[in-house]
Amino acid sequence: MTLFLVVIAVKIFDLQYVSGDKYRKLAKETTVKNDTIFAHRGNVYASDGNLLATSMSKFTIRMDVVAVDDNVFEKNIADLSKELSKLLGNTPKYYQNKLRDAKKRRNRYLLLARNVGYNDYVKMKSFPIFNLGVYRGGFIAEQRTVRAHPIGKIAERTIGYDDHRGGAGIEGAFTDFMDGKNGWRLKQKIAKGQWKPINDVNEQEPEDGIDVITTIDVNIQDITHHELLKQLELFEADHGCAVVMETETGEIKAISNLGRTSRGKYYEKRNYAVWESHEPGSTFKLASLMAALEDKVIDTSTVVDTEKGRIFIRGRKVEDSEYGGHGKISMARVFEVSSNVGIVKAIQKHYDKTPEKFIKRIKEFGLDQQTGVKIKGEGKPFIPTPDAKQWSPIALEWMAWGYGVSLTPLQTLAFYNAVANNGELVKPRFVKELRAGGKVEKSFGKVVVKEKIASQQTIDKMRKVMENVVKRGTAKDIYSPNFSMAGKTGTAKKYIPRYKNDKGEYEGGYYSSQQYVASFAGFFPVDEPKYSCIVVIHNPKKEKGYYGSTVAAPVFKEIAQKIYTTTPVNIQSITDSTSIAKLNKDYDNYYGLLRKYKTIMPNVLGMSGMDAVSLLENMGLKVKFSGVGKVTEQSVNKSERVQKGATIYLKLS
Repeated sequence: MTLFLVVIAVKIFDLQYVSGDKYRKLAKETTVKNDTIFAHRGNVYASDGNLLATSMSKFTIRMDVVAVDDNVFEKNIADLSKELSKLLGNTPKYYQNKLRDAKKRRNRYLLLARNVGYNDYVKMKSFPIFNLGVYRGGFIAEQRTVRAHPIGKIAERTIGYDDHRGGAGIEGAFTDFMDGKNGWRLKQKIAKGQWKPINDVNEQEPEDGIDVITTIDVNIQDITHHELLKQLELFEADHGCAVVMETETGEIKAISNLGRTSRGKYYEKRNYAVWESHEPGSTFKLASLMAALEDKVIDTSTVVDTEKGRIFIRGRKVEDSEYGGHGKISMARVFEVSSNVGIVKAIQKHYDKTPEKFIKRIKEFGLDQQTGVKIKGEGKPFIPTPDAKQWSPIALEWMAWGYGVSLTPLQTLAFYNAVANNGELVKPRFVKELRAGGKVEKSFGKVVVKEKIASQQTIDKMRKVMENVVKRGTAKDIYSPNFSMAGKTGTAKKYIPRYKNDKGEYEGGYYSSQQYVASFAGFFPVDEPKYSCIVVIHNPKKEKGYYGSTVAAPVFKEIAQKIYTTTPVNIQSITDSTSIAKLNKDYDNYYGLLRKYKTIMPNVLGMSGMDAVSLLENMGLKVKFSGVGKVTEQSVNKSERVQKGATIYLKLS
């Protein structure tokens, strides 16, 4: 007995004076914790204030079936199954069997639903059994934040994401700014699984992420997306892109990238405009003709014999799309009708002995450089040089008409934009500002890459022949007397590689006679260009058409035409009877009207009430609603323009 008392005394002494601090610390660690307070990720906005991306809460609902008393389970399982059936679908019997099987297997983490909105989450908490709480009702709700795009899938790849898929688009490029900094708060355990704050304030307040203000104009984006989609569907093409750039500033006002699924539908599959480097075909003739004009080896009036529309260079055929050729024509006409024979003969004649001189001019135009946009994954341009292994005896001649070189649509557009901008090469931009709490943290202004890529004389001549391409050349079918456009068509056969070498590089291949790339690049209006635009469509169905003039140019026209006449109240095409005076008036008033009407109403039908309210309030709108559940009616239709601060009425059921 004495020995027992001694042991107890020693233990007490150890706990009090030797190991006391250790155990007190351990006790504190099990009863006190740092609870993370997550920062809100910044929003993404269009240049006119429309919300492009924001964060919303979603819930995964599970059930700890073991936590529910057997009598409570049997008494309420039928009613719970009915409620689950009403909300989630499937039959009540399906849920009864699912729950009973889980009870039998003692499943403590049974999955019931994913991506549940806040309103439905609150509703599920009131269901039979679940209304008993976590420990008696086994209700488990795991919250996560997801990004919502109010304008839907439009420009989805450019807006981007930063999640398990990696970082893409604007969200990926600016994630360090948008994430913000998490805060934390000390909490003390007061019961099993229950914690309360120790202090009245947070130990570290979270700092919300910075908002990104893009250059995207939702009105122009909407036009561009739907015109591209319509043409892709018409020609059953594999994929395509369209980009609209503000000429003077380089701001990207619209960008659409659509790829075809196995079911024939289109969605934002990849950012083709930024990523996909390909042989441009005849749109490269702009660079070829400009180089020769700058070197003063030819003029637009120089005559070249296109013969019968077919010649052979070292055994390889070059031919025009016009059967029989164009005979003897000026270089201006060579460009207007896109004569392959004419441009190849001119470049061969003056640069065959000095190809490096031609390459130097091409590089002076900036065509060997990436644009340097912040969006990840920009494709690299390829311009061969005489000392490179890719150089061949016909490399120069093939470059003249856009083969053996590689550019992304955005790189081609930047070059065309420089011609429209009197020779000033500006960097394409997707972002205008970073803002925190409405305050501008950082601005991204115009970046001039090169003040003059060519002499004004050459620029003026090129702008004239580009105008004539539309008036009387390959793009004459899109000509309108009501508004002016200038540009160049492009049609290129696709190169099909045969196999990969040991380094994983493709070697060998052939040019397909079934697969084509149709394109059109240009600007409008001609005298004082406001916008430059490029349209590129890959693999249109050959039986329906594959020339740039047939497939791509009409998209350019529709985009230009609707921008001319669009107001925030009504998007419509002009007719041939529209007066030039009215066009000019609409055009001059366009931006003033956009400043008044800043918000496009999204489609919230089918969304849970709380999700819809959160989304619309984030857009600066006031919301009133009646009922519970999902949105069945909205007072303003999808795509209609509303002023910020307007009240939207929702009906839920």
